[in-house]
Amino acid sequence: MQEETKIIKVREALHLVKDPEIDSVSVVDLGMVEVVELSDEGVIIKMLPTFMGCPALEIIKKNVENEIASLALFKRVEVLFIYQPPWTSDRITAKGREHLKEFGIAPPPILDDAGEWHVDCPYCGSTYTTIDNIFGPTACRSILYCKGCKNPFEAMKPVSTMM
Repeated sequence: MQEETKIIKVREALHLVKDPEIDSVSVVDLGMVEVVELSDEGVIIKMLPTFMGCPALEIIKKNVENEIASLALFKRVEVLFIYQPPWTSDRITAKGREHLKEFGIAPPPILDDAGEWHVDCPYCGSTYTTIDNIFGPTACRSILYCKGCKNPFEAMKPVSTMM
C-alpha cells in the first residue's frame, strides 16, 4: 500500500477517536492532531493537548493507538503529545463546534479586539448569558447560565496565543 494511502487511512481512523469526556467530538475536530508521519516500522502521530495536565491524555493516547492498530497496517503505532505549536481553541473545526453544541457545550467564543468573550446558549441561541463559575468540571470548561431559556450550560474556554 502506498504511503499516501496509509496516511489517508490513519486520518480517517482518527476521526473515530472521540474525546473521552465529550463523545460527540473527535480528536481531529478538536484540532489535536498535528502530524501523522510514517516511519520504517510504523506510524507516529503527534498530538497537541488541549490543556497541560489534562487527565484524559492517557485515555486519548490509548484510544488512538488501539484505533490505528486495528487498521493492521503498521508494526508499531506511536502517539506523542507535543507542545509546540500550542493548541488554541481556534483549531476546533466547524464540525467540531457543531458537535459541541449538540452535546450541550457552547464552543469557545472568538475573542474580540479587547480580549473579551461572550458565549451564546447552545440550547436556544440566546446571547443573554452570564458566567456562573469560571471553573467548570474540567480545566477547559466554564459554567454559564442562560437567562433566555433558564438553563445552565458549559462552555469551552477560549484559548489563544494572544492572551
